[in-house]
Amino acid sequence: MTATDGDRGTPARHGPLQGVKVIEIAGLGPGPYAAMLLSDMGADVVRVDRPGPVSGRPEVYALARGRRSVAIDMKQPEGLATLLDLVGVADILIEGFRPGVAERLGFGPETCHSRNPRLVYARMTGWGQDGPFSRMAGHDLNYLGLTGALTLLQHSADSPPPSPPGFIADFGGGGLMMAFGIVSALHEAQRSGSGQVIDAAMVDGVASLTTLIYSMTAQGRWNLDRPGTNFCDGGAPYYAIYETADGKYLAVAPIEPQFYATMVDLLGLSLDELPDRDDPAHWDELKELFAGIFRAQPREHWTALFDGTDACVTPVLTFAEARHHPHNLARHTFVEEFGVVQPAPAPRLGATPAAIARPPAIPGAHSREVLLDWGIATERVGTLVDSGVVVESPAREPHSA
Repeated sequence: MTATDGDRGTPARHGPLQGVKVIEIAGLGPGPYAAMLLSDMGADVVRVDRPGPVSGRPEVYALARGRRSVAIDMKQPEGLATLLDLVGVADILIEGFRPGVAERLGFGPETCHSRNPRLVYARMTGWGQDGPFSRMAGHDLNYLGLTGALTLLQHSADSPPPSPPGFIADFGGGGLMMAFGIVSALHEAQRSGSGQVIDAAMVDGVASLTTLIYSMTAQGRWNLDRPGTNFCDGGAPYYAIYETADGKYLAVAPIEPQFYATMVDLLGLSLDELPDRDDPAHWDELKELFAGIFRAQPREHWTALFDGTDACVTPVLTFAEARHHPHNLARHTFVEEFGVVQPAPAPRLGATPAAIARPPAIPGAHSREVLLDWGIATERVGTLVDSGVVVESPAREPHSA
């Protein structure tokens, strides 16, 4: 899935965003995820790192795949000037600082747009560029909590909300939303010649993800005050997790009546003999019935029984099991690149497919190469490197310790 070519290992042409130049100011979480998505789709993404010691193993950090890295000391005037020279030929800039920090560092939107009016300037924050919380720190759990989204994961009104791993707000509401905003603004810039600023806030993105819940509430199909009692939040017997005889689990989700009928039939039951599933008063009774049936056999028995049917019953897999499931293997949903198992690029485009352009970069590994490729004169590049304004780091093999 890796695509490289050329003597210097520059990114091969792939994906619909080939030719698009992106500056990613190094950060954490959702910003890098958005940059990864753009890179997978063919954009030439250059991560601007700070010079300094490198901790951990950045060469196997899959979230950083596909990019080249240039290390620039932007505290020096020549370092800032070099960044702004790159801005002058870029299509997109991604930064994830708190409001006002980029301006203080000298590369805020106004400065960048004075150098390049077509630039799409994408700002990733948790709380947004304004509002009472805008300058506060926060994490995924905070954004889920403030939007009400966290209550959707409660099993009941009497149980506390869970603490899910930090990917719903950070990556669904944050990085993915930012990438969508970027390609939308890029389309407008190519049409009109004018760039714009994207205020991508994780709290806004999470709120957007809950649109369906607001819609169903307005229709009288969802009770916000009673989590765990709705048709697809674990309340209904036809949308729940059931344990099997070997201590494993099944995801049982035949919401539609015809799919429910298929499941009931395969379980050897008769719809006519069962309580009405559309009456919540019978849900506990049905749950107990199904739970007893599913606990009678191991997971693989049920997997084989429901395989290829419309019963909407599938195994709950571990990460290791998911990698080897026949469906995921057939679609190459997971790949192993640079010694790391990871999800393959998504979604899949028929004419201009996405690809992993290269392994994650050691900060500064492509400093000279990037500056030359992006139009900085050879003599000036040499001066920047010799003075320490731009730092070159030796590349490490992905499998090295």
